[in-house]
Amino acid sequence: MQTETLVTACVQMVSGTNVANNLKSAEQGIAKAANQGANLVILPEYFCIMGQHDTDKVAVAEDYRASTPDASTPIQLFLQQQAMQHGIYLIGGTLPLKTTDADKVYNTTLVYAPDGAVVARYDKIHLFGFQNGLEYYDESTTIMAGELAQAPVVWDSPWGRIGLSICYDVRFSELYRAARDVLAWVNVAAFTQTTGQAHWELLMRARAVENQCYVIACGQGGEHENGRRTFGHSMIVDAWGIVQAVQSVGEGVVMSVIKPSRVERVRTSIPALQHRVL
Repeated sequence: MQTETLVTACVQMVSGTNVANNLKSAEQGIAKAANQGANLVILPEYFCIMGQHDTDKVAVAEDYRASTPDASTPIQLFLQQQAMQHGIYLIGGTLPLKTTDADKVYNTTLVYAPDGAVVARYDKIHLFGFQNGLEYYDESTTIMAGELAQAPVVWDSPWGRIGLSICYDVRFSELYRAARDVLAWVNVAAFTQTTGQAHWELLMRARAVENQCYVIACGQGGEHENGRRTFGHSMIVDAWGIVQAVQSVGEGVVMSVIKPSRVERVRTSIPALQHRVL
């Protein structure tokens, strides 16, 4: 069921090592977006912590509390309170949730409704890693992949079906293709400067064009306390692949209206999704 106009806002952040400080920055961005009329606000991956070490997120991991977050789960409590305070739907970037392995966390996206209820959860399934002879990185050292049976996670929002994905997921088109009849895909990310400069916009626009839907990409963007540099360029791409709005680098809010009628027109003009044979 579609309701009022969907005004979407991405809150681009440059998160640091202190959770409380990051929540304060997120609070300011959410308020700015809500005050400008957003009814769906999105935070970036690791909005709550970009630690000095990968293990820092394990140290602040929370038990999952779907309906009763409290002082022992401050990140989830913050997200619930912000959604309720502003009367918005809030996609809480990602936060670390505890797993059965004390040394690993889920990298999780939670979606909160205006009444504070969790209406969707997605645990990242594609874990980044590389080895080039000089450098080595393996996200699975501290992150446990989500269950494949959950994917794709599509939230039946009041405006239409919205898919959830996290950062590296955008490189796997089959995840996006597995969901049918979506209004938009959301990708929350912390793309590095190097990979972002080369591939970020290309990937987001490709996912929009091939699925004939909006792609809402919310990223970290700037120089972090830990020395990492993220690409930013949070953007909203329409179903024709046109970038409607973008925030280059630094903290900021990027907003746009999501129009189901635009998706319908694109799918009518080029009915590629109807012509699929595989």
